[in-house]
Amino acid sequence: MTLLVFALLMQNAFVGRWDLTVSGPTGSYPGWLEVATKGGQTEIRFQPRAGSVRPLKDFKLEGDKLSLVLSPQMSLELTAKGGELTGVQKRGDASSEVKGVRAPALDRPVPKSWTKPEPLFNGKDLTGWEPDRPDRSHWIAQDGYLVNEKNGANLRTTRMFDDFKLHVEVNCPDRGNSGLYLRGRYEMQIEYEAAGVEDAYHSMGAIYGMAAVTKELPRKPGEWETFDITLIGRRVTVVRNGVTVIDNQEIAGITGGALDSREGDPGPFYIQGDHTGGIKFRNITISVPSK
Repeated sequence: MTLLVFALLMQNAFVGRWDLTVSGPTGSYPGWLEVATKGGQTEIRFQPRAGSVRPLKDFKLEGDKLSLVLSPQMSLELTAKGGELTGVQKRGDASSEVKGVRAPALDRPVPKSWTKPEPLFNGKDLTGWEPDRPDRSHWIAQDGYLVNEKNGANLRTTRMFDDFKLHVEVNCPDRGNSGLYLRGRYEMQIEYEAAGVEDAYHSMGAIYGMAAVTKELPRKPGEWETFDITLIGRRVTVVRNGVTVIDNQEIAGITGGALDSREGDPGPFYIQGDHTGGIKFRNITISVPSK
């Protein structure tokens, strides 16, 4: 066996997608890593705790060891063994334990039928929903709408879901910024930042950093808009105001701000409320595969 072949075989221990958990003194949070080979070159993408997934150029891969520079202040050292990753994330003198498992494929067939849509919001109160920080929550039910009066807490459903069809109507003010997390892991962007600020991977209806919208629709700040979202395994379709803006696209991994990285598990719907206030929701209904 030549040294080149041996090196490629060892490199394959890292190739693929990884669901990460970072544990430190103040708790744990999720991350995601993708290692791919293209044209004989190694390409790496990393999803930090917040923000968008990004490529990493500063890394060193030697056998079962991978060193990554995440920022001028932060680095990550990983070891691959037995289909798992272990390592340490360092920031200055502080360090956190990192564990990783291979991300599940989630390759599922389209359900033959779906249940009748049922409401997730009753229009009267927050039954079925809970804030992540009750002391900072400004979520209320008002005039049949689910309203975030001002930035503070995020809001999640108490129920968990796997595959689904979701209908939701959203009213986002100018300069508003929020997001609706599918299974608590994949953020569908809701925003009306200044025109031209966000690209197709980060604009209204995109799966933040992972799936770009393919059609640009007119901006409608302060108006009601409809979203019909279908998620089957990793494949998502987003229909905005009757127009398909994401058509059966794969979501490679979790997005920034995800609740966890357990991609094979059901999860809640999770709405960002810590960015800006003034965003309203109504007519939130869910269908799931029929048994």
